[in-house]
Amino acid sequence: MKRFISAWNRTSLIKRIAIGVVIGAILGLLIPKITVIGLLGDMFVGGLKAIAPLLVSALVANALSQTREGQQSNMKTVIVLYLFGTFAAALTAVISHYIFPISLKLGAASATKAAAPQGIGEVFKDLMLKMVDNPINALSQANYIGVLVWSVVFGFAMRTASEHTKELLHTLAEVTSQIVRINLAPFGILGLVFDTISKNGVGVLADYGVLILVLVGTMTFVALVINPIIAFVMMGKNPFPLVFRCLKDSGITAFFTRSSAANIPVNLQLCEDLGLNPDTYLVSIPLGSTINMAGAAVTINVLTLAAVTTLGIEVDFATAFILSVVSTISACGASGIAGGSLLLVPVACSLFGISNDLAMQVVGVGFIVGVIQDSCETALNSSTDVLFTAVAEKSRWKKS
Repeated sequence: MKRFISAWNRTSLIKRIAIGVVIGAILGLLIPKITVIGLLGDMFVGGLKAIAPLLVSALVANALSQTREGQQSNMKTVIVLYLFGTFAAALTAVISHYIFPISLKLGAASATKAAAPQGIGEVFKDLMLKMVDNPINALSQANYIGVLVWSVVFGFAMRTASEHTKELLHTLAEVTSQIVRINLAPFGILGLVFDTISKNGVGVLADYGVLILVLVGTMTFVALVINPIIAFVMMGKNPFPLVFRCLKDSGITAFFTRSSAANIPVNLQLCEDLGLNPDTYLVSIPLGSTINMAGAAVTINVLTLAAVTTLGIEVDFATAFILSVVSTISACGASGIAGGSLLLVPVACSLFGISNDLAMQVVGVGFIVGVIQDSCETALNSSTDVLFTAVAEKSRWKKS
């Protein structure tokens, strides 16, 4: 047993996760009724989500409290890359619509009763209210916008505190980071894969195969073409080693956890392994899990334009361009949890006069394909957080 444990610990995390995926899929097919196996996945993601708000708060406040006047940071470049990357992904989804138009069977889709925003104004209102939420409530409700805002406020306020107080905050950040070490990820992902296979089987998504192919294909194109082009322009050198490293180390775990927030510890570790500046990534990674939502923008545009095609509405490119702007802004308000982008589809549908009832049927379709869509969306979102953080820093190295 000791030899087995030793060999297991020496195996790379990616290989251990791959083993967990295979075992989870086999168990899901052979013994789907042993639901206790799926509990491993629920506990894994639940634990990460529970500690993630405190982790974000401690890391961001600690990082900002240690900064000094004139200290170099790449945050402006990172934020520009986040927003531009999300818009580029939204525009890519528009182009994919013109190449592969999709019609939906809305009558067969079960409408969801969840409340969706009624317009872009409501999205802005919700964002503003989240920013000034009670900090304790923001932590308890996993309101990451509020957590980030208050962490920034406290972090800058702590810059004038005594060294002893700063050391205490630094210790809190270190302790919180130790709690979320990801050695249990293979077992959690085993449970998640088991739960997905045992509940849905392997053929449940056949009726929506074309929609899934367009969603996944567009996200793949963004990950392997659009993002590398952006990275190449910024760095002036081959971006693919960095792109593949981010997809392998961050995208794979995000694919199974289906939560950008839950993947924050993985991204922080990857940034450390890449030798990036902690003054930047300790802020940019939590921020990216909230506003860097290329996958969400793709989902919003693909589903909205599918609804438009289904209803026979003609859309010129100028209108589709405006849709990309709206979906970019809306995606920034998408939650960092599974399915967060789907409830923003009615906002985009409203641009074309589509009723809320029909829009919510489109959301229902989104939930049906969410087993694949949300996993790929989160993998793109989360891996791009690290990619753009690294690109911003490496572009600065190029100029210096």
